[in-house]
Amino acid sequence: MMDIASGVTLRSLWDQQARERSDAEFLVFEDPDQGPVRRFTYREFDESINRAANVFLARGIGHGDRVAVQTHSSCEFVQCLFALAKIGAVTVPLNSSYTARECLEMTEQCGVRLLVSDSELFAQEGMEAISCDVIVVADGGGRPVRSSGGCRRDDWASLVAVASPVLGPCDPVDEDDLVEIMFTSGTESRPKGVMLTHANFVFSGLYCNWEMGMTVEDRLATAMVTSHVNFQLSALMPVLTAGATLVMLGRYSATRFWREIRAHGATLVQSMAMMVRTMMSQPVDPDERRHRVRDLHYFLPLSDGEKEAFEERFSVTLLNNYGATETLVGCLTDLPLQPRHWPSVGKAGLGYEVRIVDESGDAPVGGCGEILIHGVPGRSLMLGYWKDPEATAAAVDPDGWYHSGDLGYADAEGWIHFVDRHQDLIKRAGENVSATQVENVLMECPGVAEAAVVGIPDPVRDQAVKAVVVLDRDAPATQAQVRAFAAARLAYFKVPSVIEVRDDLPRGTYGKVIKNLLKD
Repeated sequence: MMDIASGVTLRSLWDQQARERSDAEFLVFEDPDQGPVRRFTYREFDESINRAANVFLARGIGHGDRVAVQTHSSCEFVQCLFALAKIGAVTVPLNSSYTARECLEMTEQCGVRLLVSDSELFAQEGMEAISCDVIVVADGGGRPVRSSGGCRRDDWASLVAVASPVLGPCDPVDEDDLVEIMFTSGTESRPKGVMLTHANFVFSGLYCNWEMGMTVEDRLATAMVTSHVNFQLSALMPVLTAGATLVMLGRYSATRFWREIRAHGATLVQSMAMMVRTMMSQPVDPDERRHRVRDLHYFLPLSDGEKEAFEERFSVTLLNNYGATETLVGCLTDLPLQPRHWPSVGKAGLGYEVRIVDESGDAPVGGCGEILIHGVPGRSLMLGYWKDPEATAAAVDPDGWYHSGDLGYADAEGWIHFVDRHQDLIKRAGENVSATQVENVLMECPGVAEAAVVGIPDPVRDQAVKAVVVLDRDAPATQAQVRAFAAARLAYFKVPSVIEVRDDLPRGTYGKVIKNLLKD
């Protein structure tokens, strides 16, 4: 495979774009909850990144150090991500919905030296257990956060304001250096840290430029959460590699979204099933078909009827694709400038190969099997899982094939059709929920003897989280107690919305819970 990311780092890429696209608009940020629209040229945002990098350098952060960033979707998140990359440090993004317990586990696992956090997020109960220094991005109100106990608290805006806009002395950065450790729910009880390199980031940008036919004239709009791979590698990076403009919406609102898209002149838009469904429930706007959007970069699943109705109503086409955090981008996709093949998720894109494998080897045409994706670790695939060589070896074999655990089949023309996700991964409104992780939390709840978690259909959010519990006979918990226990320990999107009590769990010959019998 030709190495299209060879020799390029995020620092060298930023330097190039700051020179060549200096006065072009790089970022437009809109969120009514965070004030007026903010706009940055490439030069202006490069200077803000340099200021942030100098703040980190002054705090002793250097090459290879891990820094956790937990903010709501904001310009500051992007600023921190690229500032840390410029000095060779590593971002550990924490979803703004994570509980203190989840944050503590991830920061300890990565040996984080510094946490950059929104004030209101850091104020939640239990965050005081995180022992590293803290920089607060904004005063979001709430109860006071600590400034003692061995930790130092500073204000982000104050530090950045007095920092130099010229990057200070720092170590060289290599294309194989880590940019990020991104935790993914996966299917295990303990989230795994996906290691992403400079080359991974650059490859992703160039890949999406190819996939969407991007040029400097494009304006890509997204409301995806900034801590997610979809935002970082399929929106932010292709904008940067193309020298285009990112329209960043801080929060998705079905009532505002399409008006915002039209107002900002977006030519490309990121979307997902929940957005499509909630947009279709809005009153028809007589001007909603007047826009510049040529493609919605879309991630499954939708029914045929939903897709056709949406495209007809909004006069737009959906670009379907399939991927995982470990594969960086939509590695299976419709091909640029060619007819679409719905409901197929596409063919292997630039730099990838695909196989469908069953128990006997490569599955025949139309035969269902596991989707395997071939790429190069550290380039078109993740470098591996942080400090987990066994899990890395299980996910990516020595020949470079990533074993997705997802099911699909190939038709006679080689187009891949997605069948189902791994049974223990629940997709809820764009979030991955590990059933095993939720089960382990529920098993800690007083009054619960056994627990099993499954995904069930949800008309808006794709799937809902359902828990089936067997209660302790001597001191049973109530359903409200079980839900409250989970809510205190898990991000809101992981908390079961349906809790069913049974006398026992259905099990097979070897004692394994038969989860298909729990979904009704």
